[in-house]
Amino acid sequence: MIGEFNRFDVSRRPNRQWRVLTPVTWLLSFPKAWAHRARIDKDGMPKDLKPPYFLLCNHNSFMDFMVMTKAIFPRRANYVVAIDGFIGIEWLLRAVGGIGNRKFVKSFSLVKNMLHARNNGDIVVLFPEARYSLCGTFSVLPTSLGKMVRKMNVPVVTMIMHGHHVNSPYWRVGSRKVKPVESKMRLLLTAEETQQLSVDEINTRLADAFAYDDFAWQKERGIRIKDPNRAEGLHKVLYQCPACEAEYQMSSHKHRLQCKSCDKTWEMSELGELSALTGKTEFSHIPSWYEWERSNVRSEVQAGAYSFDAEVRIESLPNARGFVVFEEPGRLTHGKDGFTLTGVYESEPFALNWSVPSLYSCHIEYDYKGRGDCVDLNTENDTFYLFPQGEGFAITKLALATEELNRHHSE
Repeated sequence: MIGEFNRFDVSRRPNRQWRVLTPVTWLLSFPKAWAHRARIDKDGMPKDLKPPYFLLCNHNSFMDFMVMTKAIFPRRANYVVAIDGFIGIEWLLRAVGGIGNRKFVKSFSLVKNMLHARNNGDIVVLFPEARYSLCGTFSVLPTSLGKMVRKMNVPVVTMIMHGHHVNSPYWRVGSRKVKPVESKMRLLLTAEETQQLSVDEINTRLADAFAYDDFAWQKERGIRIKDPNRAEGLHKVLYQCPACEAEYQMSSHKHRLQCKSCDKTWEMSELGELSALTGKTEFSHIPSWYEWERSNVRSEVQAGAYSFDAEVRIESLPNARGFVVFEEPGRLTHGKDGFTLTGVYESEPFALNWSVPSLYSCHIEYDYKGRGDCVDLNTENDTFYLFPQGEGFAITKLALATEELNRHHSE
């Protein structure tokens, strides 16, 4: 551990949501859901299904929590929440049933706390992608999820929400007034099936259930985004030019993307499609461009050519009281040996490593709290927000490389 701080207690048993606070969660959630005319399809839910059950939701924006709260009305639940969600309001989040956790860390305490919540007879809610989707499509799920499903030994319900990303994309947060948004709840597995199926079979069903595409949904529904700035920030996700293949030269302004290296420009329509102003349109579908970038990262990884090395500003989050800003910058490298962070805190040097097999993915932030793009890496006792300095990098590529390095190692 770096520094002497009281650490966030991830082992603390979760509370049942205080009855007096349950109406508060409704008061905070329902107006947002109503404003976006949230439609919740429960045709795949048995009418006699009662808690406890395991509710797995996809994750695109903060509105997910509000629509999910409306969907389970009038039931109460326990929710797995990352430590940064507890900053300054730990008592409140614990009172409404929050289960604190650090992202992408194997935690026996989390397993115990989820089982404890199940034993209380309530709904246990998990967003297994563990981060907001970068471009409105599904993220990789942990292979351990199937094991958790078996341990829970209760019905598994999925809730896949559509429209939340195109309303407030991760690369430019803020409501675009999309309505209606839609969700579909279905019983994916009975309690008996969680014990009869193998972990691999459970994981296959989960992966199939979590296949979604918000931009395809937008086009199918004919939902128009009239915001004139609808493409601003998109270059953070689409960081490589498909015309000249230059990296880190993309920029965005209002409804256009442009490569500063070759000057090619694309326009984003009200239906979320891209079209080149000159020459061919390499990718009209935003997720297709993103997956093309992934394929290029995969090729680098397979060839042993991928690497990252940058000076980083370090902020840590040992507890929910707030951030600790390191006075001296550190250094972050990423490659076949995983992430390595070196630095100095209060005159004491330190070195931390996250191996490739230990991280199936990682969490990134675009302009986190106005302080810049960052990757956050967790240990059992710390969360480190690492802000690369200078230019010539894309946080999105770090996320893709983490997944592709892990995939390559597994293969």
